[in-house]
Amino acid sequence: MNQNIKRVVTNHIQENLSIYTFVCSLFFMGIIFGAIVVNSLPYEAKQHLVEYLNRFFGELSDGKIAVPSAMLGESFKHYVQYVGFMWVLGLSVIGLPVIFILLFLKGVVIGFTVGFLVNQMGFHGFWVAMASVFPQNLIVIPIFIIMGVASVAFSLKMFRQLLMKTRKTPLLPQFSRYAMLLLAVSAALFIVSLYEAYLSPGLIRSIIN
Repeated sequence: MNQNIKRVVTNHIQENLSIYTFVCSLFFMGIIFGAIVVNSLPYEAKQHLVEYLNRFFGELSDGKIAVPSAMLGESFKHYVQYVGFMWVLGLSVIGLPVIFILLFLKGVVIGFTVGFLVNQMGFHGFWVAMASVFPQNLIVIPIFIIMGVASVAFSLKMFRQLLMKTRKTPLLPQFSRYAMLLLAVSAALFIVSLYEAYLSPGLIRSIIN
């Protein structure tokens, strides 16, 4: 079974290596862009964000944030909607540009978040970012990249078979694998949401205190 999984993964990467290269480059460009945007913000915008951040840290320190079960639901809902939207876009050729935009924006958000914390809080902000951003993104970033690549690849296969009239292979087995990927990704994102709801607040609270 392990050999079969390894073979499937290897074949998937080899078949879509060019897409992986493009998507990874686009994603990391988004991270760099997000970090650059921090330095381009006007002073008033930075002050508003700092006030919001201080208010959040104050509520977190006093234990006034939402209960973990509510945070779990919100976090999981956000992630599933994001990857689910990419999955749906992969069912149509016109969704390709939107998939790329979503991946770029995800990189921008991560780059901006880490850049802003470090810019405003220095080394202390680095440790806050390590607790609040880094751990879950070790799983989230690969998941988003894999989902993005799979969506683009499935869309291109549909385009070649339905519009370009190339040699056809059954779409149903490919669609089944595509649907199974969404289920597997959702399960992994549930684990990420558990961390964000039950572990991350405690780590951030220990750092800010």
